[in-house]
Amino acid sequence: MKLGVFDPLFSNLTLDEMLDKLVAAGLNAVEIGSGGNPGNAHCSTDELLASEEARKAYLEKFERRGLIISALSCHNNPISPDPVEAREGDEILRKSIKLASLLGVPVVNTFSGTAGDSDDAKAPNWPVIPWPTVYSDIKKWQWENKLIPYWKEIGKLAEEHHVKIGIELHGGFLCHTPYTILKLREETCDAIGVNLDPSHLWWQGIDPVGAIKILGKAGAIHHFHAKDTYLDQDNMNMYGLLDMQPYGDVQTRAWTFRSVGCGHSMTEWSDIVSALRIYGYDYVISIEHEDPLMSIEEGFNRAVTNLKSILIYENPQDMWWA
Repeated sequence: MKLGVFDPLFSNLTLDEMLDKLVAAGLNAVEIGSGGNPGNAHCSTDELLASEEARKAYLEKFERRGLIISALSCHNNPISPDPVEAREGDEILRKSIKLASLLGVPVVNTFSGTAGDSDDAKAPNWPVIPWPTVYSDIKKWQWENKLIPYWKEIGKLAEEHHVKIGIELHGGFLCHTPYTILKLREETCDAIGVNLDPSHLWWQGIDPVGAIKILGKAGAIHHFHAKDTYLDQDNMNMYGLLDMQPYGDVQTRAWTFRSVGCGHSMTEWSDIVSALRIYGYDYVISIEHEDPLMSIEEGFNRAVTNLKSILIYENPQDMWWA
């Protein structure tokens, strides 16, 4: 395995400054935002698509430091009922797939997106219960008319460019559980998989190790985000898990994103890493820092220290004891 980081938290640094920082911290990889919600502070996507010389110079910065680009990330909503948002999401996703192929980056991370409730919708609609039956009808319409057709096309594009898609299972989007992503994968192709982030599983009541077993057996784990979640049972009793309070209201929120080891024990995180290895994922663990209680530096360093203590870097040897 390799230890990496998702680059938006260092958007204030130049690319060279950031890469030097990662080398000093002992990292092996970096996940680069190519547009959409992560932005593209360290990736001039259009310029790199247009120039082979620019791509060579860009890659050389990583290679001479012994770093790899684990993925390009362009989280957005390409099936939004807002035509501007949908067009922008679709354009940056297609560009990111093409650029990843040219750079030799194997994965593009994004969201599945969320459609509206009809062709006349003005905003996304995320149905989460089957009754009243209007919600079931909306979900069926979204999947059959928007989600599956779109991702069939994108899946084909990804296959043509030898790139995998890592869809982050995130609340608010149509693919947010192991079942929903496996259903989409079944309806499209094997290029469609997950960028598995346990922080979004915990607040839904999903055990990350159990999810890794399900998704790993299907060969559907394409990338991994390392981010924790603290669950506050007293606040859950008041607000439930579908908590609409701002992320900054930590005192009253039902759950809060935390740096690795600050929401769940390192024993649980070690179990996650072991499950990844057991079920076939031996790629990058990419730190995503969104902890409202810690500075960028402290949250990043805490995650690096904790993950270094549990990552499995080497391949197993023969079982000399058995």
